[in-house]
Amino acid sequence: MAPTGWYHQVSKYFKNTIPFYLSPTTRPSPTLSRDAPSVIRARIRFVCASVTFSTCATIYILATRANASSVDILRLLGWYPIGMVEIAKSLLLTALLFTGPLFEGAVVEGRWKDWIQGRTMHESLSSWIGWRNYVVGPVTEEILFRSLLVPLHLLTPLSPTRIVLLTPLYFGIAHIHHFYEFILTHPHTPWTPSILRSLFQFTYTTMFGWYATFVFIRTGNVIAVILAHTFCNWAGLPRLWGRVEPRVAIGGPTVRGKEDSEGELSQERMAHWGWSFSYYVLLVVGAVAFQQCLWTLTESPRALAKIV
Repeated sequence: MAPTGWYHQVSKYFKNTIPFYLSPTTRPSPTLSRDAPSVIRARIRFVCASVTFSTCATIYILATRANASSVDILRLLGWYPIGMVEIAKSLLLTALLFTGPLFEGAVVEGRWKDWIQGRTMHESLSSWIGWRNYVVGPVTEEILFRSLLVPLHLLTPLSPTRIVLLTPLYFGIAHIHHFYEFILTHPHTPWTPSILRSLFQFTYTTMFGWYATFVFIRTGNVIAVILAHTFCNWAGLPRLWGRVEPRVAIGGPTVRGKEDSEGELSQERMAHWGWSFSYYVLLVVGAVAFQQCLWTLTESPRALAKIV
């Protein structure tokens, strides 16, 4: 099949987003936010059906046009074999990039006990927003934009490096519709900040797409990129400026004399300076470690292609 034929098949994935705004149950309005539980539930049903259809279509294409066996199809989709080592290494690599934020959350804000006890996970999954952001979103998006799109592109003359750079653009473009939803629910916000907001979102979603596609091709493991996606959604964008402070003031609201209050205030400022200094040092160290370990922690005998 000619390369243009493959791109014609790929274009079908984007046509699936059109009904998002045709149905009143999934279409946002000035009075109905995309975060409304009814909208989230309807979109989850639609997206799951869409991804199921796209998966069947991709399997059919791989079987009939590429003459791939059942095992080869599962391998190209990143579904089998499930490499637990690859999953662990990919999560470690992703966590390195968030060394600073992890320090802020665990040490500065004292949330490490909540993480160990699973309280944070319970709170995150106690709402439909949490299920969308940490379960359904990562699973469906990584299946669509990595597990389904990448194998189709691997069957074209495009090099793996170009696939890493190209396919995430689809992922970034797929989030541009948030611009329409934002101006719809924030009609008084000027267009300039709204456009800049959408461009920023396009930039960081595309950058994550580059990383996720690189990891997927190098490991051949879709679960690894799903969990990396969930982790990034949970961690959010790292703080790049500002002072790092604990959630509650150090020392508590006790009544002291003037000299004691000034002394405690000085100690508090020193502590905050120490937290900030440690955070930004760890942020830089984590970024350097991420860059140094990018190739070694994604190396796998199950790689779908060789990236040079």
